[in-house]
Amino acid sequence: MEVPKTSTTLRFALLLTAAGGFLDAYTYISRGGVFANAQTGNVILMAIDLSERHFHAARAHLWPILAFIVGVAFAHLLKGELAHSVFDHPIRIAMVAQIVVLVAVAFVPPDVPNALVTVPIAFVAAMQFGLFRTIGSLSYIAVATTGNLMRFTEAAYAGFIEKIPESRRHTRVYAAIVSSFAGGAVLGAFATRYFGGSAAWIPAALLIVALILFYVDDVRRRRL
Repeated sequence: MEVPKTSTTLRFALLLTAAGGFLDAYTYISRGGVFANAQTGNVILMAIDLSERHFHAARAHLWPILAFIVGVAFAHLLKGELAHSVFDHPIRIAMVAQIVVLVAVAFVPPDVPNALVTVPIAFVAAMQFGLFRTIGSLSYIAVATTGNLMRFTEAAYAGFIEKIPESRRHTRVYAAIVSSFAGGAVLGAFATRYFGGSAAWIPAALLIVALILFYVDDVRRRRL
């Protein structure tokens, strides 16, 4: 039996989406109401601040948006031939970089400018968005839930109204993804209020587990 590509497995996706939900709650609570991943929310909040002439507050939402754009571009670079010609496993190196950023963020004092936390987290979130988008043949988003909710609804309709058996399995997959994101956000809210900035170590731990899955699957492939 062939071992599937690690980054396209459900267990990998669940870890990433839980980390994504956690980080949005983390930065929103601890860093001035700015989202780490949900750039739609940042755009809306920035527009509201601009309309009220709160320009300093608007800039707080602008920086993570720009960091997200750069992060997506960097993710595409890592998937290209140039990165693979230099590194054996560029995607794994990217995950290590994400873990390092989150561990470092946990040491940032609460009185420093929020951008020192929201910008690097937005960057690593964008890398997740750019690098990891599929579970088998299904597409998903690890750093937001609107698209996943839409796909869940479409799959549920096809599975239970139109009676398509395969769509029922898709419904379960998307239900798990949406639940993982929501669960991560709940955990992030509680952990941030209790631990403060140090709570960033929790999503870092989730990404460490996700990284370990690559090596576990490598061992399984060698045994086949």
